[in-house]
Amino acid sequence: MQAWIEHKLIKPNSIEKRDYQVSLASKAFENNTLIVLPTGLGKTTIALLVIAETLTKSRKRCLFLAPTKVLVHQHYSFLKDYLEIADISMITGEDIRSERERSWDNSVICATPQTTRNDLQKELIKPDDFSLVIFDEAHRAVGDYAYCDIASLVKEHGTRMVGMTATIPSDQMRAREIVNNLGIKKIETRDESSTDVSAYIHQTKIEWIHVEMPAVLKHVRSNLISALQSRTRELKQKGIVRDVNVTAGELIRAREYLHRNMSAANALYTAIRISHALNIFDTQGVTSFLRFCDRLQEKGGMGVKKLFLDTHFKNAYELAGGLEKSGIEHPKVDKLKEILNSVKGKILIFTSYRDSVEVLHGKLNSMGFSAGYLIGKAGARGLKQSAQVDAVDKFRSGEYSALVATQVGEEGLDISECNLVVFYDNVPSAIRFVQRKGRTGRKAPGRVVVLVTKDTIDEAYYWISQKKMKQSKSMVGKMNRMIGKEESISLDRFMNN
Repeated sequence: MQAWIEHKLIKPNSIEKRDYQVSLASKAFENNTLIVLPTGLGKTTIALLVIAETLTKSRKRCLFLAPTKVLVHQHYSFLKDYLEIADISMITGEDIRSERERSWDNSVICATPQTTRNDLQKELIKPDDFSLVIFDEAHRAVGDYAYCDIASLVKEHGTRMVGMTATIPSDQMRAREIVNNLGIKKIETRDESSTDVSAYIHQTKIEWIHVEMPAVLKHVRSNLISALQSRTRELKQKGIVRDVNVTAGELIRAREYLHRNMSAANALYTAIRISHALNIFDTQGVTSFLRFCDRLQEKGGMGVKKLFLDTHFKNAYELAGGLEKSGIEHPKVDKLKEILNSVKGKILIFTSYRDSVEVLHGKLNSMGFSAGYLIGKAGARGLKQSAQVDAVDKFRSGEYSALVATQVGEEGLDISECNLVVFYDNVPSAIRFVQRKGRTGRKAPGRVVVLVTKDTIDEAYYWISQKKMKQSKSMVGKMNRMIGKEESISLDRFMNN
């Protein structure tokens, strides 16, 4: 018999009782806690439980932060549906000051971090106004991201802080930065192997599908490699890199060595651009590569004009233009069509580039699929909040059988259960891998297909993400030991003073 959460501030018979969610919420209520829970296991429900209990103990406000307007809207709708209170508000950068002033007076506020930070700095709200602040997608709490400033302001007033994320970084320095920035006292984690979680999930099968570039694409690729290596040879001669064959990441990091020989700047920045163009060509296809090149020409910059006069790069660009006119894109497109024709139900396709989203969206609709797309808003490009919500709703209702999405579809959005998740490209990130994978396997056995272009960065990125996932699992224990050790040292100092 199904059990329901019983709480005076949660609507009766509305939230299924799951012991692991109750346990995590209880721990978060007691201490500043970082909750690490894979996508699809109900982090928002845990937030609801913590908020409900906090409201019974404090007259101060509860603040639920999320990095995008669409996520804020989603959390707001969820809390409105299940909390037995009326004064819940939503605040984003689209709201004018007078509207925000009224909204900040509510008991529960769902807001974007940038707007919250601005209003704190303008003293529209005070750091001690809140008894609870929840940081969704807490792995963003690094560097100069708004989460860091907000946490720094509120932590001095005894505000309970709760972070939520699908996984923590595999890098110890980055993980420690998150813990310190949010004042975390304990990290609590669950995953598919946890005994109290396994009853609520299904196994997800991950399949690698390799594709081979045809000769015409390899010809473009060889020209790009020649253009790149002419620069990396120069960089090696000038002591900026150690090897002719270097990754895009190594080239970016090499910028810190330019002080040794500033005459290498042109070659280095050109090499970075070519390396990025090569990665796009390898993993995305002809049109995305051409669009990147066109934007590069429009934007200009050091060495750009000279780059397009380079024999090898010019050949690659012109050959790609001919391929696009002939309708040749990337072998992944044909493989994607084959996969989609074999699947019934909802299919979610992830790619890292907006250009690829637009290309795939057009290709799928021309093939007869009812496909939508989901990208964020950046400047004049992208989808506004209302259009993003509309795309998700149409996919959830079945109007779209396929949805092509960038990273905005990875972070927390309630896109609903998918029969298949396709990685059109790979990402060297444990967090993003877990987020993508978590879109399937909730109500029925899940399936993930990873498309890999042979002998390209696709293969390397997959292995990097798998390695980082293993490191992330061990990082929780390391961070908890670090927190315990630091608290012990602090207590000893206090006792000896």
